[in-house]
Amino acid sequence: MTEVEIEVEPSEAGFDAKRLHRLGDHLDKYVDEGHLPGVNVLVSREGKIVYRHMYGQRDMERALPVEADTIYRFYSMTKPITSVAIMQLYERGVFQLKDPISNWIPSFAESQVFVGGDAENPQTREASRAISIHDLLTHTSGLTYFFHMAHVVDEMYRRAGFDWTKSPGDLESQCDILASLPLLFDPGTEWNYSYSTDVLGRLIEVMSGLSLDAYFKRNIFEPLGMVDTGFSVPSEKRERFASCYYPNGEAKQAALLDDAQRSRYLHEPPAFSGGGGLVSTLADYHLFTQALRNGGSLDGQRIVGRKTLDFMTSNHLPGGVDLTEYGRPLFSETAYDGVGFGLGFSVVIDPAKAKVLSQKGEYAWGGAASTAFWIDPVEDLTVIFLTQLLPSSTHPIRPEMKTLVYQALE
Repeated sequence: MTEVEIEVEPSEAGFDAKRLHRLGDHLDKYVDEGHLPGVNVLVSREGKIVYRHMYGQRDMERALPVEADTIYRFYSMTKPITSVAIMQLYERGVFQLKDPISNWIPSFAESQVFVGGDAENPQTREASRAISIHDLLTHTSGLTYFFHMAHVVDEMYRRAGFDWTKSPGDLESQCDILASLPLLFDPGTEWNYSYSTDVLGRLIEVMSGLSLDAYFKRNIFEPLGMVDTGFSVPSEKRERFASCYYPNGEAKQAALLDDAQRSRYLHEPPAFSGGGGLVSTLADYHLFTQALRNGGSLDGQRIVGRKTLDFMTSNHLPGGVDLTEYGRPLFSETAYDGVGFGLGFSVVIDPAKAKVLSQKGEYAWGGAASTAFWIDPVEDLTVIFLTQLLPSSTHPIRPEMKTLVYQALE
């Protein structure tokens, strides 16, 4: 029996059971009011599961319920896995964090910064320095995302073929295209949520000699027993796959966006996205989070060193500032006030400034379809929430969940 299979009464782990059930009751309202298709949540403390709750449907069109082994699009919850994977190579002495990424992807050798003009005729200048691996891990590279809709460079990404349903070629081709487009700012000078983690995925391929899916499988999924995680859904697991929805109209009623039985995730993608390509289950991702909660290992299988993980989950923004002070006020999968950023994780640095009941030192991330997790090393607490509604900014579920979990601690 592994640690994650152990379940105990909430009171045995310091929770008030009645108060903890407020969490499920609150999430169920989103389903009953038609805002979410279904919910799947897990709370564990000291490595023991104290609360599990499933409600609603994974496929509203076929009236299929949420089940323990439902497969979800994890989108940006892929990023922490990619970040751990690249740091495995760091631990083997393959690179230093200050190294320019052009050592492995030569097309990034002459990065330019946007200074004016439009998408057809941009004006640029040479970047003040090369993009480093640390810049990618901390999203301070100067790269961006096509969906920000806030800058000329975002538009240039869309014109280059980046969108939700397709990408311009394989991962190598994508990185070469990204390298040809101007940066928003000089590397290391600001924080901006971006394709940085996808570029990390390509670095993993070049450094290891393996495709990203093969590297993940050999070095993370198989050691931890993550049997349902990958970049596509195999035919024999298709019935377990959830459909994805979007908020339709002013009432924000969940409407079909991506049919589980016709989804592109049923086929291997042209590029393995380290920034957002994985599908997985609650059980599998819990294995990953428990390895993190344990300091990098689970059941004798170590995926990353304890000191490395401590380093990754500390705030790496210069001067210890938060994202409000260092980041552009654009969408990301975390709040900005009182939250810093490490190597692949958001990190709570000031709960009072965040104005959310939380714990200093919490590290976390979320996905575009409203999935989320956080780990609290102080309270030895792990929470995972899964649903399928895109975008994640539709409802304030993440801060609400923090309140509902922490208010139940005795």
